[in-house]
Amino acid sequence: MFLLVLFSLASMTGFSQSKKQKAKKPTNVPTFTRAVYTGNDQVYIDNPLKEGEFYNPILQGCYPDPSITRKGDDYYLVCSTFAMFPGVPIFHSKDLVNWTQIGHVLDRVSQLKVHDCGISAGVYAPAIKYNPNNDTFYMITTEFSGGFGNIVVKTKDPMKGWSDPYKLQFNGIDPSLFFDDNGKAYVVHNDAPDQGKELYEGHRVIKIWEYDVEKDQVIAGTDQIIVDGGVDLSKKPIWIEAPHIYKRNNKYYLMCAEGGTGDWHSEVIFISDNAKGPYKPAPNNPILTQRHFPKDRVNKVDWAGHADLVEGPDGKYYGVFLAIRPNEKDQVNIGRETFILPVDWSGTFPVFENGMVPMEPKLKTPNEVQYKSGQDGFFPNGNFTITENFTSEKLDYRWIGLRGPREDFITLTANGLQINPFPTTVKEVKPTSTLFHRQQHSNFSFMATMEYTPLSEKDLAGITCLQSESFNYVFGITKKADEYYLVLEKNQRKGRFGRAIESEQVATAKIDVKTPITLQVKAKGADYEFSYSVNGTDFINVGGIVSGDILSTNVAGGFTGCLIGLYATSANDIVIK
Repeated sequence: MFLLVLFSLASMTGFSQSKKQKAKKPTNVPTFTRAVYTGNDQVYIDNPLKEGEFYNPILQGCYPDPSITRKGDDYYLVCSTFAMFPGVPIFHSKDLVNWTQIGHVLDRVSQLKVHDCGISAGVYAPAIKYNPNNDTFYMITTEFSGGFGNIVVKTKDPMKGWSDPYKLQFNGIDPSLFFDDNGKAYVVHNDAPDQGKELYEGHRVIKIWEYDVEKDQVIAGTDQIIVDGGVDLSKKPIWIEAPHIYKRNNKYYLMCAEGGTGDWHSEVIFISDNAKGPYKPAPNNPILTQRHFPKDRVNKVDWAGHADLVEGPDGKYYGVFLAIRPNEKDQVNIGRETFILPVDWSGTFPVFENGMVPMEPKLKTPNEVQYKSGQDGFFPNGNFTITENFTSEKLDYRWIGLRGPREDFITLTANGLQINPFPTTVKEVKPTSTLFHRQQHSNFSFMATMEYTPLSEKDLAGITCLQSESFNYVFGITKKADEYYLVLEKNQRKGRFGRAIESEQVATAKIDVKTPITLQVKAKGADYEFSYSVNGTDFINVGGIVSGDILSTNVAGGFTGCLIGLYATSANDIVIK
């Protein structure tokens, strides 16, 4: 397929240095000179694009919980990032087809304190809204760390960064703002039922508050429950959440996810004459779900829900939402991704077009928009290759850290990218010196070329495939006595609710570190292989084929997909056997 070199985008939170630092001779600090990610899924080979078509999902990889807003001809979209740093990627589009990442909403420690939380804690379900009454953008979210809770940040221009957080005085999760055309503002969110009124496990409610835009705070005493349980409480619906309010034809519409974020996920809609209710469910709920179809269907898309609506450039409505594309063993290694569908709102209630039948991998572009995947800085879709030679002064936004700024451990030199090792490993709930790239295909390869000489058995550098601190693979170089070894380690938590991590040394290979080494991980669905090359061409497998099950969301738990990282540590605990 085609080759993309996309890592030259400007970064609001990139390196603090305006110029590359003078090259330093590495000691126990690895220097990465090249990284190449290639995706090659059969679905894109079998479904080539024709004129006027584009691929769905629009954001491949772990970009869940999308929210979208519009000002004029500009569209902005955000996603959840949990403990990834920086947090909440923000994308811009003029046509809902071609998207450019313009940065992250939470890009500094004063906004995002995730240094001591598990990877699936941190930032959940951000909602971005434009308020035409004061020409201001707001992003509201729940931050399960740092003592934050529910917060809101704002800006006049999403291209120029966001404020520090305003901490909001309410509990619950998944908040969203609604700005009425009469100047009033509201917050809706998921919460637990009133104390003593929980009827079953998963019973939740939707609450609404009036919101003071001058003080950026909910107004005490204005809260009330507007949905109890879901569409039909007698059927014991679970996890009514991710609410958004819209106004159309003088009616208020409340749209929510229902059924949990797994295989019973769906989107439902309610209507009212007043922003604060009462809200009545539509008779045709759900308006989006993939839960009713054969599990073995071709090009399966599942778990669809957690949606947000916006009017498109053609005057038609569109909805962004999360869904998954599992591999052949129904494992979710890519994670939850961002999809889009046109919405038919010709009647009283909106309905996602083809959202109630098995979803297809392609869509028609609105207004005959030209699809520019991977061109001119636009986000790539389908099968693609991304090459990073670490020659730019700033990294692309797709490279992220975990629990802390990437600038704390990376240095750009004339020789390449150095990762200064922290005394922590990927198994710890602490900031790690690991630069991550999302897995975006079921069939992919990732190669990283590295120069590295460990000084002791505590030093290790290489690559990692990580679903969480409890489920991951480490593939790196370390030292034993006077010899150097490449080691593949598998880490997984014991038991569903256990805390202990069981580490298995899958394989080792004695190597020479006098020349650069290229490390590679390849996956074909659920099967992963790790290998190395000393000439960049001929690869030697280490450990045979290993199972990627521990990198799957529905095996490891949590909310993230697989992250592939360039990794270094000065606290290596792998003892070469």
